[in-house]
Amino acid sequence: MYGFSPSGLEVKFCRFDEALTVSDGHVIEGYASLFGACDQGGDVVQKGAYSRSLKGLSDQGRRVKMLWQHDPAQPIGVWDELREDGKGLWVKGRILDAVEKGREAAALIGAGAIDGLSIGYRTLRATKDDRGQRLLNEVELWEVSLVTFPMLPQARVGSQKADEAKGDFLHELATVFQDARRKLAAR
Repeated sequence: MYGFSPSGLEVKFCRFDEALTVSDGHVIEGYASLFGACDQGGDVVQKGAYSRSLKGLSDQGRRVKMLWQHDPAQPIGVWDELREDGKGLWVKGRILDAVEKGREAAALIGAGAIDGLSIGYRTLRATKDDRGQRLLNEVELWEVSLVTFPMLPQARVGSQKADEAKGDFLHELATVFQDARRKLAAR
């Protein structure tokens, strides 16, 4: 999907790929954006579109934010690595279990209920091609969110458990949250 967040940033949704992994309980990695793929909003991110933004953030000692559903009031972790490669924008980060929404996100990813990444950015340079697609040549990346609905259908991914023990842990965590919700709802 394509749209604007409450803060006015443009947002793009992209599904996790089988390259997404959850390890050490809460470490995730995968592609937040794929180069050359037309999304449902008619936009195509070009190779190099993130390079200046990533360098500027690094030079300033700042990080791209990890948010829940593009909500700036709900940071759920930190992105430790972001880089462009030949395929797209690759990200690796940690969901923080000390944050309630972080625990929820980890459980939902582990259960396969959430499988999307989405970028929040500001377009700096774009052109149109002869098919009317907007070619994003340079963007200022602000955040990468975990989301329910992806924007880029061809970037299909599935959540992978690092091993059975970690999968069991996440399933148990999801069960604890469900039980707690039932108890609260019964009050």
